[in-house]
Amino acid sequence: MKCPFCGHAETQVVETRVSEDGDFIRRRRQCGACEKRFTTYERPDVNYPAVVKKDGRRIEFERAKLQASMNLALRKRPVSTEQIDSAIERIEEKLLSLGVREIPSNRIGELVMRELKKLDKVAYVRFASVYRSFEDIDEFKTLVDEVRR
Repeated sequence: MKCPFCGHAETQVVETRVSEDGDFIRRRRQCGACEKRFTTYERPDVNYPAVVKKDGRRIEFERAKLQASMNLALRKRPVSTEQIDSAIERIEEKLLSLGVREIPSNRIGELVMRELKKLDKVAYVRFASVYRSFEDIDEFKTLVDEVRR
């Protein structure tokens, strides 16, 4: 593994740990040239279904996009990074378990809303208000009333 600091090609693994849930391996590495340490994570490489956008385009599923949209909805909310990561992992597991080659983007949006509703009601309303593109205040009020129940 190449050192991210100096670019030297040889690094040594100093410590290896398996995550609590066993989904990834965390390795601490040290550069042979500059002796700085850094962390790498190993995850299995899996094929997620292609995402079919509303306009018909097909794009590759990206965890980073999913995480960014959830982080935006959860901005300044009392939800830990671990809780967010767990929610994202549940969404990814669901996508894999469906066993399909393509999935509409709105289906992913529904999965995100389900997870946000469990994590934080305010984040759920934030995400839903953008995702569902409300036309008027009554639609928004209906959503808020639904969450209050």
